[in-house]
Amino acid sequence: MPWVQIQKADWRALRLADRHYTRQKPGTSQFTRPGRNLVLLTDDERALWVTWHGIRDDGWDAWECTLFRNEGDYLSSHLIVLALGITRHLWGDPPPDGLITYVGEHLRGGCFHAAGFRKAGKSKSGKTLLQLAPDRFPPPLEPAEEGLFRHEMIVI
Repeated sequence: MPWVQIQKADWRALRLADRHYTRQKPGTSQFTRPGRNLVLLTDDERALWVTWHGIRDDGWDAWECTLFRNEGDYLSSHLIVLALGITRHLWGDPPPDGLITYVGEHLRGGCFHAAGFRKAGKSKSGKTLLQLAPDRFPPPLEPAEEGLFRHEMIVI
């Protein structure tokens, strides 16, 4: 199952974004933050990933996974590793603090831990902060064809 790079307001991703627990305004066409966004959708439209890079006010010099949702049959940790490789291919080496993400209290972040992330603290609202250090990033993943990233996937 390949990841496909899409635009940040692509209608195909909206229903997945609307079902994500962080979605503040379901139904609106914009589901990413202002700034630089890399939006990936699997070609079956059952998984969505967003990497964001912008000005942070929390002291981290990191990219951030602002949204990951997998409603498909593929192993989430595998999708995460592939998305990280694609991000690295398109954006170059990660910043000094790598990539971070926050998971809600009701989630444990197991798929992120399996992909190499480690607990790095808590947010003011109680979400768990996970970090993938730059030296733990997978190598860049180049597209098989323009905009399309293919890789053998593990079905669970």
